[in-house]
Amino acid sequence: MELNDANLQTLTEFLRKTLDPDPTVRRPAEKFLESVEGNQNYSVLLLTLLEKSQDNVIRVCAAVTFKNYIKRNWRIVSQLCRVQYLTIMHKLGSIIVNFALRRRIIRSSCGQNPNKYPDMPLVWQVIMSCKHILLKATVLNLNSTSSQQDLPEFFEDNMETWMTNFHGLLTLDNKLLQTDDEEEAGLLELLKSQICDNAALYAQKYDEEFQPYLPRFVTAIWNLLVSTGQEVKYDLLVSNAIQFLASVCERPHYKHLFEDQNTLTSICEKVIVPNMEFRSADEEAFEDNSEEYIRRDLEGSDIDTRRRAACDLVRGLCKFFEGPVTAIFSGYVNSMLAEYAKNPGQNWKHKDAAIYLVTSLASKAQTQKHGITQANELVNLTEFLVNHILPDLKSSNVNEFPVLKADAIKYVMIFRSQLPKEQLLQAVPFLIAHLQAESTVEHTYAAHALERLFTMRGPNNATLITSAEMAPFTEQLLTNLFKALTLPGSAENEYIMKAIMRSFSLLQEAIVPYIPTLIGQLTHKLLLVSKNPSKPHFNHYLFESLCLSVRITCKANPATVASFEEALFPVFTEILQHDVQEFLPYVFQVMSLLLEIHSNSIPASYMALFPHLLQPVLWERTGNIPPLVRLLQAYLEKGGASIAASAADKIPGLLGVFQKLIASKANDHQGFYLLNSIVENMPPESITQYRKQIFILLFQRLQSSKTTKFIKSFLVFVNLYCVKYGAIALQEIFDSIQPKMFGMVLEKIIIPEVQKVSGPVEKKICALGITKILTECPAMMDTEYTKLWTPLLQALIGLFELPEDDSIPDDEHFIDIEDTPGYQTAFSQLAFAGRKEHDPIGDAVGNPKILLAQSLHKLSTACPGRVPSMLSTSLNADALKFLQGYLQAASVQLV
Repeated sequence: MELNDANLQTLTEFLRKTLDPDPTVRRPAEKFLESVEGNQNYSVLLLTLLEKSQDNVIRVCAAVTFKNYIKRNWRIVSQLCRVQYLTIMHKLGSIIVNFALRRRIIRSSCGQNPNKYPDMPLVWQVIMSCKHILLKATVLNLNSTSSQQDLPEFFEDNMETWMTNFHGLLTLDNKLLQTDDEEEAGLLELLKSQICDNAALYAQKYDEEFQPYLPRFVTAIWNLLVSTGQEVKYDLLVSNAIQFLASVCERPHYKHLFEDQNTLTSICEKVIVPNMEFRSADEEAFEDNSEEYIRRDLEGSDIDTRRRAACDLVRGLCKFFEGPVTAIFSGYVNSMLAEYAKNPGQNWKHKDAAIYLVTSLASKAQTQKHGITQANELVNLTEFLVNHILPDLKSSNVNEFPVLKADAIKYVMIFRSQLPKEQLLQAVPFLIAHLQAESTVEHTYAAHALERLFTMRGPNNATLITSAEMAPFTEQLLTNLFKALTLPGSAENEYIMKAIMRSFSLLQEAIVPYIPTLIGQLTHKLLLVSKNPSKPHFNHYLFESLCLSVRITCKANPATVASFEEALFPVFTEILQHDVQEFLPYVFQVMSLLLEIHSNSIPASYMALFPHLLQPVLWERTGNIPPLVRLLQAYLEKGGASIAASAADKIPGLLGVFQKLIASKANDHQGFYLLNSIVENMPPESITQYRKQIFILLFQRLQSSKTTKFIKSFLVFVNLYCVKYGAIALQEIFDSIQPKMFGMVLEKIIIPEVQKVSGPVEKKICALGITKILTECPAMMDTEYTKLWTPLLQALIGLFELPEDDSIPDDEHFIDIEDTPGYQTAFSQLAFAGRKEHDPIGDAVGNPKILLAQSLHKLSTACPGRVPSMLSTSLNADALKFLQGYLQAASVQLV
């Protein structure tokens, strides 16, 4: 494919067609793209569209297609000829430069006119140099025989030049490069912040080489910090500068730079405290951009903020100077709290800074799951909670000082693993009250804190806070959580919905009296968000909450499933009719849960829906496949006979779905799930005419594209078929397809591959099926298949006694994306819609080893002398020893 406008236009047209909802348009376009991806310059054409297309939709589509191309062809891509590889890297370099440099640097230095200043050629020279460096780095990488993990020699040999220039740029003060904008960083700020970042990297990774240059960088960056203002445009620069000091102070080599008490005091006074202040920009974000504020503060995306950097510097200093640093900061904390006490209305920001400073000082190690896991023992967290946190939480006016209220809630939340349980229980009703706060940040933090407290584990892995301990607050908790969803800005607040889910999970049967009211509110919310799904986490927790409502209520009274169906089906019908793609996988999971609760019958409402579930368009979307298969399995388990009796066309429809799924490397296991359910639950006579064709399809797939996953699924199915219909039926159907096929399957697949089967249920099925082949198939004793009897027994004993063979050939990686050329809604498993693993054997077989021993005894009785003779001449000693143990445990002998 040549790099010309015609090919770019052709590629654009086909990319656009991949977004068409009509599969007759979309699928051929996807197939075309797959067919040409091996052509020369295909990847470069995609990158050209990504860089130059004026249509943002095409750019995104090109990006996704390029990503899938790389994943599908990684082995080929990694061995591309150098010229094409360099072309790709050069193109990527152009995109990086255009997106990262041209948009931000030129705009900030020149306004909207790139030719405003006469020295603009210098800026363009910098851009071209960046591209040149990318290209040279690529060549170095291609010529390298091993991955470079050390500093390249070129940089090490020219360290003096690099560091001198870095230092010079760090102290540069060019009026032409300064900007009057207080929000957007200019070229100079971006340049200096990147140099600080580079210096921190050298200090961390190459401290020996960097040591001679460190003092001058410490001095320059210190001067930079004490002379830079509080404007937002300097945030990245200040953050990176502080991060540099944090990197240096925790390295043992540089410990001496910070030992002086005056140095520590100066760092605290001039760097840490000023950058922990709650600025007007923070207050504005708190009030007017709460979603972004929460994302940065709670979700850890504040990595480039002044506060985060100052916090990291405190932790770094505490590594070697915990005592002195704690003493210094304690004085500042007391001073700040004293200022707040003089005039809370005016000085509340002092307390905010004090809380943040205490948090920084006390936090030594932290995880998302547990909060602070290791704390500074010199900080009395409980005392600070009692004296300064609980008073804010206890305040009857939840809307007064919302920032301090949010700080107090966050303190309880992050130190939850360090505080006594009684203090946490004391805080619970206050947190529930703050769910009614007008501030979005405040009531969101309250919901998040409650959700985190409810996940905490105590002795025996039980929840730390019990349902009984929550009993006095249950009604208020549920009321306030659902009211919080009606507050401005929180209609789809994922933290509140997650707290609802977690509350249901903790309270269990205690929510049953409230379910008639709550289910109405949940279904109403579902109907609203289905009009325009925009918050995936909120939607997920909403469906989880619905599942919990069903599970908990129906556990106590299965008959109530009908009332849930009455409430949910109208909304589900709306979602299905309007084809809300994001919600269909969830709807199918909830329907499966509901249907599985029924006794062994399928209600008429479900039977009316059944034909629609077989529509090909539903199966085109990969996200629908796992939940749809599970739903069809539920239909088969509850009424296989009634499905077979109701209409003859249903079985071909089911088998059509199976045929589509097993043709896909990504979804073949789902096809086997469906096939196993058909064999297990459908009346034998209803599928007699289809059995041979089923095996022919499976053999065709084995011949065209054999993978480890397919073989494992095939083995389980073959043995389930044997358990269901008998070993003779299995042998006869194989040999009816092709003479001696039964022996070929045993020799080429079952014997060498059965060790790869994993999972207790799957192993049990295979053990029972192989036992039947060994002991209930006359052809194994009286024909040429007899030579396979001992190797098959040896393989079965290996399945019992040897480790699983979990090896996967190299060429089977990345097969999970082979049928998904474009973006498709992903499948999200609902934790509370899950079902227990189904065991088709059930209690019929307790110990498969005992069953094998008993079955061999029965066979030897029917054929005296044959079995011991075959064992003594062919079975290896270890296997024979294990078998004797089985016989002894079963109290039987071979004759």
